[in-house]
Amino acid sequence: MTQSMTGFARGSVTTGAISVTVECRSVNNRFLDLHFRMPDALRSIENGLREKASAYCSRGKLEFTIRASDTGENTTAAIDSERLLALQSALASIAENFPEAAQPDQLALLMAPGVLIEREQDVAALQAATLEAADACLAELRQQRSQEGEKLAAMIRQRAETMRVQLRALRDRLPELQGAYRARLMERFTAIDIDADPIRLEEEVVYVLQRADVEEEMDRLDAHLDAIETALTNDGPCGRRLDFLMQELNREANTLGSKSTALSTTNTSVDFKVLIEQMREQIQNIE
Repeated sequence: MTQSMTGFARGSVTTGAISVTVECRSVNNRFLDLHFRMPDALRSIENGLREKASAYCSRGKLEFTIRASDTGENTTAAIDSERLLALQSALASIAENFPEAAQPDQLALLMAPGVLIEREQDVAALQAATLEAADACLAELRQQRSQEGEKLAAMIRQRAETMRVQLRALRDRLPELQGAYRARLMERFTAIDIDADPIRLEEEVVYVLQRADVEEEMDRLDAHLDAIETALTNDGPCGRRLDFLMQELNREANTLGSKSTALSTTNTSVDFKVLIEQMREQIQNIE
């Protein structure tokens, strides 16, 4: 299935006292380029996150933002008794030496450094929740990229079909164009008014007509258009192959224009190059 390289997705997981949100923004890039912004506690699973992203995407610049927070469930305030006793001893000494000094209230005691103990974070649970949220985020991203890719594929097919129609019309007119070109050549030879061997003259006309023949270029254009449809239909990334096919199409369109013997053929060549450029612009966003 054709996938775009642009998209945005979010995955969230809440388990126990941990809540994790993974966001991913994807833009086009020649290769797979991954960037992560996340808490230091999650750095040890960065390789695992990269492997997950590589399984979902093969090209594109992906920027991940991971946020983790404490939901407040199952949490109780813990007090360092030893620290509090030391603080009490210090306050008693201050009261003895400075009896007129005001005594701190309970809130001030709790705010004293080291009195309240922060609950240790469950790193294993945090990492597991992050990996689960990353899976959800990447699944949504792939769905978005696939939907956008289908739109791009439809546009490319439309342009390719337009080229096919114009190519069939040119093929139907080709005998007429060749006949008209042959007639013009004979008129020019006649206008020169020289005594030429009719057989030799016919050989030269045939040689010139062969050099102007574009049937081979039209056959290759047909083959490249078939290859585009095959690439869009097959599973797996197709962006690079499509980009190569655009180069080949453009080469044949240029050759068609250089061999043109009529204005209609020249115009068809120009139309082909316009359509090819339109397809190329969209292919830059295909994985």
